[in-house]
Amino acid sequence: MPATQKPMRYGHTEGHTDVCFDDSGSCIVTCGSDGDVRIWEDLDDDDPKSINVGEKAYSCALKNGKLVTAVSNNTIQVHTFPEGVPDGILTRFTTNANHVVFNKDGTKVAAGSNDFLVKVVDVMDCSQQKTFRGHDAPILSLSFDPKDIFLASASCDGSVRVWQISDQTCAISWPLLQKCNDVINAKSICRLAWQPKSGKLLAIPVEKSVKLYRRESWSNQFDLSDNFISQTLNIVTWSPCGQYLAAGSVNGLIIVWNVETKDCLERVKHEKGYAICGLAWHPTCSRIAYTDAEGNLGLLENVCNPSGEISSSKVSSRVEKDYNDLFDGDDTSNAGDFLNDNAVETPSFSKGIIHDDEDDDIMLASGRPRQRSHFLEDDENSVDLTMLKTGSSHLKEEEEDDQADSIHNLPVPTPQRQFYDGPLPTPRQKPFQSGSTPLHLTHRFMVWNSIGIIRCYNDEQDNAIDVEFHDTSIHHATHLSNTLNYTVADLSHEAILLACKSTDELASKLHCLHFSSWDSSKEWIVDMPQNEDVEAICLGQGWAAASTSALLLRLFTIGGVQKEVFSLPGPVVSMAGHGEQLFIVYHRGIGFDGDQCLGVQLLELGKKKKQILHGDPLPLTRKSYLVWVGFSAEGTPCFVDSEGIVRMLNRGLGNLWTPVCNTREHCKGKSDHYWVVGIHENPQQLRCIPCKGSRFPPTLPRPAVAILSFQLPYCQIGTEKGQMEEQYWRSVLFHNHLDYLAKNDYEYEESTKNQAIKQQQELLMKMLALSCKLEREFRCVELADLMTQNAVNLAIKYASRSRRLILAQRLSEVAIEKAAELAATQVEEEEEEEEEDFRKKLNASYSNTATEWNQPGLRNQVEEEAEDTGEADDIEEKSEIHKHGQNPFSKSANSCDVPAIKPGAVTSSNQGRVNPFKVSASSKEPTISVNSARSTNILDNMNKSYKKSTAFNRATNNEKSPVIKPLVPKPKSKQASAASYFQKKTSETDKTEEVKEENPKNSSSETSAMCDQDTENQRPKTGFQMWLEENRSNILSDNPDLSDEADIIKKGILLFRVLSTEERKAWATKAKGETASDVAETKKRKFVDESQETENQKEKATENLNLPKKQKPLDLSTNQKLSAFAFKQE
Repeated sequence: MPATQKPMRYGHTEGHTDVCFDDSGSCIVTCGSDGDVRIWEDLDDDDPKSINVGEKAYSCALKNGKLVTAVSNNTIQVHTFPEGVPDGILTRFTTNANHVVFNKDGTKVAAGSNDFLVKVVDVMDCSQQKTFRGHDAPILSLSFDPKDIFLASASCDGSVRVWQISDQTCAISWPLLQKCNDVINAKSICRLAWQPKSGKLLAIPVEKSVKLYRRESWSNQFDLSDNFISQTLNIVTWSPCGQYLAAGSVNGLIIVWNVETKDCLERVKHEKGYAICGLAWHPTCSRIAYTDAEGNLGLLENVCNPSGEISSSKVSSRVEKDYNDLFDGDDTSNAGDFLNDNAVETPSFSKGIIHDDEDDDIMLASGRPRQRSHFLEDDENSVDLTMLKTGSSHLKEEEEDDQADSIHNLPVPTPQRQFYDGPLPTPRQKPFQSGSTPLHLTHRFMVWNSIGIIRCYNDEQDNAIDVEFHDTSIHHATHLSNTLNYTVADLSHEAILLACKSTDELASKLHCLHFSSWDSSKEWIVDMPQNEDVEAICLGQGWAAASTSALLLRLFTIGGVQKEVFSLPGPVVSMAGHGEQLFIVYHRGIGFDGDQCLGVQLLELGKKKKQILHGDPLPLTRKSYLVWVGFSAEGTPCFVDSEGIVRMLNRGLGNLWTPVCNTREHCKGKSDHYWVVGIHENPQQLRCIPCKGSRFPPTLPRPAVAILSFQLPYCQIGTEKGQMEEQYWRSVLFHNHLDYLAKNDYEYEESTKNQAIKQQQELLMKMLALSCKLEREFRCVELADLMTQNAVNLAIKYASRSRRLILAQRLSEVAIEKAAELAATQVEEEEEEEEEDFRKKLNASYSNTATEWNQPGLRNQVEEEAEDTGEADDIEEKSEIHKHGQNPFSKSANSCDVPAIKPGAVTSSNQGRVNPFKVSASSKEPTISVNSARSTNILDNMNKSYKKSTAFNRATNNEKSPVIKPLVPKPKSKQASAASYFQKKTSETDKTEEVKEENPKNSSSETSAMCDQDTENQRPKTGFQMWLEENRSNILSDNPDLSDEADIIKKGILLFRVLSTEERKAWATKAKGETASDVAETKKRKFVDESQETENQKEKATENLNLPKKQKPLDLSTNQKLSAFAFKQE
């Protein structure tokens, strides 16, 4: 069976790394420059046992339950295995030891040091030591003779010596190596090895070959080499049977020979070409563990079968799968549940050589130099490897047997036809929950966010979930049983959301524990449809979302009501929620050359649902994958990739993504990572957990959270200019959320925004001063474009004092432009605000009036007086139109601050033109024309107070929530409200002579008629007009100062309103053409009561004038307010 190369994984920090097996071969033991010894049950073990032995560990050896390490404190230490308990120090050197080895029975340990000494120490009695002197440079490597007679050593002095252990004499010395003064400068570490059992041969890696010397005669029997060895060999190791020899080179090539036949059996290339510095052959199986100089661990399987025999062919011509094109070596090993193929064995070949039956020639599989050694003979029944699925872990056994049987000796290669060697597709990233650790761990984090932590324990003793809150005032800690085997979870200030996969018996379930509910039922469970599994979940404010394997996203209320369901464009990767925002990342296609092809959707699920990001590509670092998705505490979407780049949505730049931090810059070693748990914009903090030699933290002990600073990747950050530019744009980016909150009517602290603007303007002034010193005046003007009006004025003063008159003149022009822009912006904002305020008031008036008309308690009274009050309002409206209609474009004293409403701002539902300024009987303001500056529409005030109470209740319910709260609408001043409400459209000013007539029989539908009438019809004279014509002379005689027609009409309105109901009805009847007798009777009664009414008129007029100043009782109902305001009882 062909050898199989597993993807390499992270083992230790970068540096020299050693590897060995335990006696039974059940564990792989590694040590590295991080000072740790790690015990791996298998290559896929994501939670190896770690023993810290010192600051650095240079070499390790294991035998009979004793773990011996060469440590940077110049000692050789012993630990028990596998407990890792310190068991003393065997010996000391004046400098650090480079290599340590056991003899065959494990009773002695040999160690070589940088102080040119070699020592052999008895394990049971460390006082029994032997020292070998003779080398003139640091010791590179050692090897015990299986018979315990000789000890071989290699040194930086260029010699390889064989020592007689008994008398500590040198038996032979060969000058084989290149001389150097230190191990780090050595071209090769020359890890030599004796042949097991017999010790007949000593294998020494020299340059590009392995020299084998016969025991006792010390003659060079033969050399093992290969045409594809391009660089120096670093290390050799024997198979336990002594039949095969493996060697590793400094450029990552591993070659296996059959020593008897001298044939090359295996050629395997390191994924990234790193130097092989550790090789260990499994004591019983056909496995080789190897490590490289960057701290990675790899495994070769099926190097030969257990019986020690391989197939009849002499060359295994295979090409390993090139995982460099898929993921980084240290990424695939730690990807855990993130990658589909992370734990899948891959055959050591993925490209083949066609062998036709008619032609025995072999062609090259690839043009790559490191793959020229791989040839594969194929028969007509084999599968074309270009059609194999990407990520497949193995070929069918029948095909592998056929290929193994057809392998033959290498003839001279003659290229015939080249196979596809282009970009390879990348395995899709699996769905994950942000803030969670891999699923296969027995103790894992299900989620860690700004609210709390959810841990899952799944071992022999317990299968449970623990929920812990950072702020215990939100909720106390909770312990849940995990009988349904929940795999994903999310946590918010309102609820806990859990989900599990489906089984043969049970459907996939979504389980919500709504602990903030005010009723007694605080949890609900929803079963997914058949063959549909929940893959990702998230919580927002008042809602929950679940994405399923059916490419559906299901929305629920926090109480369990199913809401919208919509399809996703591709398989989900992760989701996050914050307030009303939902952030979805999914696969939008197949990536190549290690790149993931992800898309992103951002939705707002408020009352006005809208989509912000419509499946835009998610920008990731090359050959990286997504590791965290979420929101900042202020509600800005962010994500982190496997290369440690944190990106934030830049709302001020068209919703593009800006990198704000590189966590790798804060790591001490290449294998260290930061596990992100939260992001804050104010203050600027990246909250994460440092993970030494891993991508995620363990559950115990409790990890400590570190805080990292942000830095945008600007050029020349070391200079003063670059530093200030980075600070300015970072301040702009991290305060964009304030504009977003203001735009969406959320609360925020005005002082925070002012402080940010102040900081930004200070930075701009410093940059301008720096540019002035450098005589970059054009750059100064560019900086001035970014300043506020006040900052530009300061810049002008600075330029003037610096005697840069041309610059001062240019800055003055910029200041003028900014002033003009500011004025124009203010005018536009005022117009928009007034128009919006008008619409709100109009809608409020319509809705409230219709509600009150439906109440029978008021209907009779309204029907009695609707006609008269309507007539008075018509005349009042006419007088206002007449007053302002002389020049619709001139500004009067009452409307100087209010821009004209655009024509056509309000249209009826049936597309007809209406008069939106017509005031009905239930919403009129009787004294608006007299004292408009101090009067407001009581309905508008009621509407505003309702909004205030609503917003206040919402804020009260969410006072413990970190989610931002809605702003309370700010009511406009009374003068502005009244003026904007009664502002007339210019298109209606030409109709000043047309007067509207109220329909007394249809007064109960007054408001709806305003919205439904198509045109304004001309009507006959009203009762008030007839009364005014007859009493005009009396009014002028009583008030000789009245000269304007509008003032006469206003005075007439006041006098007409104080008449009794019967009199006003009589005038109305007269206007409608009733009998002359009725009219005469009305006039007679009018003259009889005239003397009595004269005094009442003055009192009523005074009362009406003072009416708006009076305070309404706070305990009056809405109906009472309306009654008291709209209908004046006699």
